[in-house]
Amino acid sequence: MAQFRLQGSKVLAVDMTGDTVKAKNGSMVAYEGQMAFKKLSGGGEGLRGMVTRRITGEQMTVMEVKGKGTCYFADRASEINLVALHGERLYVEASNLLCTDGGLRTGTSFTGLRGTSQGNGLFTTTVEGTGQAAIVSDGPAVVLRVTSQYPLQVDPGAYIAHTGNLRQHFQSGVNFRTFIGEGSGEAFQIRFEGEGLVYVQPSERNTIGGDA
Repeated sequence: MAQFRLQGSKVLAVDMTGDTVKAKNGSMVAYEGQMAFKKLSGGGEGLRGMVTRRITGEQMTVMEVKGKGTCYFADRASEINLVALHGERLYVEASNLLCTDGGLRTGTSFTGLRGTSQGNGLFTTTVEGTGQAAIVSDGPAVVLRVTSQYPLQVDPGAYIAHTGNLRQHFQSGVNFRTFIGEGSGEAFQIRFEGEGLVYVQPSERNTIGGDA
């Protein structure tokens, strides 16, 4: 299995001994050893995944990298966060997924109006299995734990990913900036309930439903 490690906070080094990884197309910045690169059509599994992404707007152009040596990946100087999966599923916005172990399965999951508010379509990317994944964030990501006693409200523009047994509810009419007089228009929150982890970034995407 490929070994993921950080070279600083903005470069991912992947050590491979004949292994395979999938990475965001164009994210390779350097490599040592013998590597082969192949562009893949769509980020999901097979033709169905590719068609689903085209219909829903959850697009993810990926490349497959196989070889022996070390390959280095980065994405516009974004901060990189490593996520170790042990049979569970990671839900992540396609634009925030940098690299996954080749043995991990990728697909799509319905998110409803949350995806629409971010302009990312109605689906989000899923990564499932045992191995490592690397996700990027605009600034250092914060990992927040959700429990049955303590649900979590998140600005959709700051949401990156989540794991665990979590339920999402999309709430309108609530604006984080209203309290400081910077709100404009109707805004939204995502409410997470259950048990799991939510990754958020200290920077917000522009959302369709107004500033959040």
